Amino acid sequence: MKIIKQVGIIFLLCWVSLVIEALLPFSFPASVIGMILLFLCLLTGVLKIGHIQEKSDFLLSNMAFFFVPAGVSIMNYLDLLADSVVPLLLICVVSTVITFAVTAWSVRLTAAAMRRWKR
Repeated sequence: MKIIKQVGIIFLLCWVSLVIEALLPFSFPASVIGMILLFLCLLTGVLKIGHIQEKSDFLLSNMAFFFVPAGVSIMNYLDLLADSVVPLLLICVVSTVITFAVTAWSVRLTAAAMRRWKR
């Protein structure tokens, strides 16, 4: 029953984010809205980590399976992408480096904030 409740909470947040996306007068991804809603619910105490811990751990540990359809699609359209290999590789390398840099900066900032908060 606990797992059904956790899945229900996650699906409810996803559904609310889809409704918000439909109501917005501009384009904004529902997945980002859902992450913001989840963050706000955890920050305000509406949700506790324990309410979604087990199911979110499962989803995170099996995240690679969610990329299989995208990889298969790329393989299906490889002939169309062959003309743009160099720009695509350049974009992948640059975006990866930027992601690593921002992640490292975020971890340092979060660690410093946690050290100050624990004092």
